[in-house]
Amino acid sequence: MSSSPQQPTYIIPPPSSPNWKTPVLIGVLVLLAISNIFLFIQLDHVRTENKAEMEKVTSDFKNSIDRIRIDSNEEVRRSTRRLEDVQSQLAQSRREANLAVGQAKVDAQRRVEALQTKVATEQAAQQQAIAQVKQSADTANTQIASVSTDVGNVKTDVANTKTQLEDTIANLKRATGELDNHESLIATNGKELKALRELGERNYTEFTLSKSKKATRVADVMVELRKADPKHNKFTIQITANDKTVEKKDRNINEPIQFYTGKAGQPDEIVVNEVRKDTIVGYLATPKVQTPRPGASS
Repeated sequence: MSSSPQQPTYIIPPPSSPNWKTPVLIGVLVLLAISNIFLFIQLDHVRTENKAEMEKVTSDFKNSIDRIRIDSNEEVRRSTRRLEDVQSQLAQSRREANLAVGQAKVDAQRRVEALQTKVATEQAAQQQAIAQVKQSADTANTQIASVSTDVGNVKTDVANTKTQLEDTIANLKRATGELDNHESLIATNGKELKALRELGERNYTEFTLSKSKKATRVADVMVELRKADPKHNKFTIQITANDKTVEKKDRNINEPIQFYTGKAGQPDEIVVNEVRKDTIVGYLATPKVQTPRPGASS
């Protein structure tokens, strides 16, 4: 009796593991692009505000100079009219003196001399008014030149600030967060922290914590230093936020320590830049926009 033919055996290959690196890389590139666009917008906004402010100052100053010139020219015209009136009176008195006789002639001559003195006084006043107009014009030209120089200096300072900020941002250390896997910009000194503030993406609170049995408030969270190892630049801290406490043990300097507070979509970050004996120095970075975190309970 013949045996039944054996069925062929098929080996099903195991499913290939998903390629997770590509989405992460795309996410990092998108975040970098957004950061660069935001930086450009912020710098352009600062430059526009400075330009508008200097244009307003220059316009107000020129209007003031024009008013000074108008007032000075009006004073010269008034002085000229007074001089012309006195000269007319002097000519009339001379005619009367020539026609008069005796005591009348003496009185007329006295009036002529008085008017001559008045004419000399008015002429001196007119020359003084003309000199003041010239001095005002010279002062105005000097001040206009000074304002133009200041405007040029401001433009140069804005351009230098933009270049320095771009250079600082480009040289910042970058590290991947432990919770959201996004690349974070890390400041290692005061200059770099100032550059991060200029970006305007987050709020930054600096701190110096000493080892203690009680936690210290840093912005809206409580932080307690449990251990500091300056020889190896390591430390251990305990963070309390929204009635939840978590310990971050044996962490390194300039390493972002991430944790969530409430229902925020982005995590807060603590970065320690320096470890001393029983003391750490660093900053807390919190997102300015508190978007809800997917899956957070209400």
